[in-house]
Amino acid sequence: MFYMLPFLLTLSLIPLSLSQPPRALLIDCGATAASVIDNRQWLPDADFVSTGTSRNITRTTLTPTLSTVRSFPLLDNISLRRKFCYVVPVFRAAKYLVRTTYFYGGVNNQASPPVFDQIVDGTFWSVVNTTEDYANGTASYYEGVFLAGGKSMSVCLASNTYTESDPFISALEFVLLADSLYNSTDFGNFSLRLVARHSFGYNGSIIRYPDDQFDRYWEPYGENNPTPLKGENVSISGFWNLPPRKVFQTQFTVSQPQPLELDWPPSPLDVSKYYYIALYFADDTGTSRVFNVTINGIPYYSNLNVPQTGVALFANQWRLSGPTKIVLTPALGSTLGPLINGGEIFEVLPVGGRTHTRDVIGLNRLKDGFQNPPFDWNGDPCLPVENAWTGITCSNGTNIRVIGLNLTNMNLSGSLSPNIANLTALNDLWLGNNNLTGSIPDFSTLKMLKTIHLEDNEFNGPIPSSLENNDRLRELFLQNNNLSGQVPSGLTRKPGLNFRFSPGNPLLVPPGS
Repeated sequence: MFYMLPFLLTLSLIPLSLSQPPRALLIDCGATAASVIDNRQWLPDADFVSTGTSRNITRTTLTPTLSTVRSFPLLDNISLRRKFCYVVPVFRAAKYLVRTTYFYGGVNNQASPPVFDQIVDGTFWSVVNTTEDYANGTASYYEGVFLAGGKSMSVCLASNTYTESDPFISALEFVLLADSLYNSTDFGNFSLRLVARHSFGYNGSIIRYPDDQFDRYWEPYGENNPTPLKGENVSISGFWNLPPRKVFQTQFTVSQPQPLELDWPPSPLDVSKYYYIALYFADDTGTSRVFNVTINGIPYYSNLNVPQTGVALFANQWRLSGPTKIVLTPALGSTLGPLINGGEIFEVLPVGGRTHTRDVIGLNRLKDGFQNPPFDWNGDPCLPVENAWTGITCSNGTNIRVIGLNLTNMNLSGSLSPNIANLTALNDLWLGNNNLTGSIPDFSTLKMLKTIHLEDNEFNGPIPSSLENNDRLRELFLQNNNLSGQVPSGLTRKPGLNFRFSPGNPLLVPPGS
């Protein structure tokens, strides 16, 4: 198995103020009005999502963000794994901590919560399974670190083969991260899914903002292991990952120079995947302690000397699976036992890719022209493949293009945007049997088109003469519209073209008339 050796980081002098809330977008899903909680504003979600139903949870003990949810309709055909997306504005090429929170509350009138997928842009993030937490009366949350590939980012929920009732969500957060955080990760090709983040030797409530300026959640890991408060003399001012000072006020340690074993993270890991691991250490005694670190018997770092200013160990691609044991062993001759203050572990997710920007722009303009577009036309059009937009067929490979659009008999109204010209890889366009009006746009940039089906609509105006120059065109169905003007003679004489402009189109003048 391949292991990427860990790096050691001493403090990084990046002082950041804790006096202001993080640069964040906080969305209270299902809420109808803004609210202020802990001096931070939460927004209702109507501006970020175009489908779903707001529902209230009738429990008096819930925090405000858990008292409403947005629920999304489960399709009759479960094999159609359509996605329901929130789309939010972001800074292009910035890193964001994205957190989703779920509290079921029985909103679907089922005994157990639904199980479904969550997706960021075109990347599968994780399965959402809140069953155990809900049985214990608690909410579930998921965190990940993702790079914004454009000026917007989407978080989507989608049914999977385990889904038996409507997916739902309670809260959605986007927090802009400092450049230093997790910067050894190639975010152009990978994202991070949080597995565990703990403050060792601590048994209080979750450490978060304002202790953590990026509102990361540091869970307690030390119940029934009481540890006196430490850290009075720790002079740490921030590692690259900037853990909060409060994490260094407690520790796991042993008084004698003997091994310290830690079963962490608490749950077994998925089989044979890569993980980002960061471990944090600081010694407030002013003495030197040296120890070795192994993970599942594999050397992770040797002769670690922990000063008051603190050190961090991290590896950005470490292969793990199943239960994990971290052992800190005193180095030969050491008179002090080892210690550890905190740790983070993320699964390294390959980025799923993105649909070609030109096609995304074109499809969004098409959506703007339709008065009732398909409900799932949000997020990435092509990715993940099993969650592509209704009616969209896409190419394979690294350069993902839209090659087919079939919205036949979808009861569409509105017009066909001229921005369809952006879809330069389109082979097939099927929009028959709808209620589309307006003129037929210029298709001259769509050199790959083989079939155009616009029959049984309400298009008016002339047939674009530019269609005569499309050498690949094999089917052109325009019957039963309100077209007028002269039929381009080149279309009627075009070899191999199945061209239909009648019946219907009473104002259309055939060639030679």
